[in-house]
Amino acid sequence: MAELEIRAAGEADLPQLTEIYNHYIVNTAFTFDVEPFSVELRRNEWFSHYAPSGPHRVLVAISAGGSVEGFTYSSAFRPKAAYATSVETSVYCAPEATGRGIGRQLYEALFDELAQTDVQRALALITRPNEPSEALHRKMGFELSGVWTDVGRKFDRNWDVAVWQRAIRLD
Repeated sequence: MAELEIRAAGEADLPQLTEIYNHYIVNTAFTFDVEPFSVELRRNEWFSHYAPSGPHRVLVAISAGGSVEGFTYSSAFRPKAAYATSVETSVYCAPEATGRGIGRQLYEALFDELAQTDVQRALALITRPNEPSEALHRKMGFELSGVWTDVGRKFDRNWDVAVWQRAIRLD
């Protein structure tokens, strides 16, 4: 397993975060965004919603050479106040960094930090098929709670989304 520094993402990380995310937009159905983002748009429409602490944050995995190998984030699950103790989580690795345990390390760090907040439940929405992501979520203690059929349309086909969830705190 690679030696990584996992820390809160900063503005300087945005170009690499955007590059990684755009790869998944263009090449996969793992995100339902369909147009790549500019760094400025990603900053204004996404990154500005996160903080270095609290329930909504972005963490990055940085290699010894200083490159972003992956990132994870927790965002508001739904806008209504009663959902405030639930977050939606995602993890993305640079294409050349997949399969090396980086996603697991990122999620472990994120869940350790979320356990210090009032978050009770983490949810993950995974486009199917995506067995590597489902396997990671199983390893991280997520349980499949349902499948939404044909809810996304990308690359001229419909996609199902599996809904996974796990407890963050049990109190």
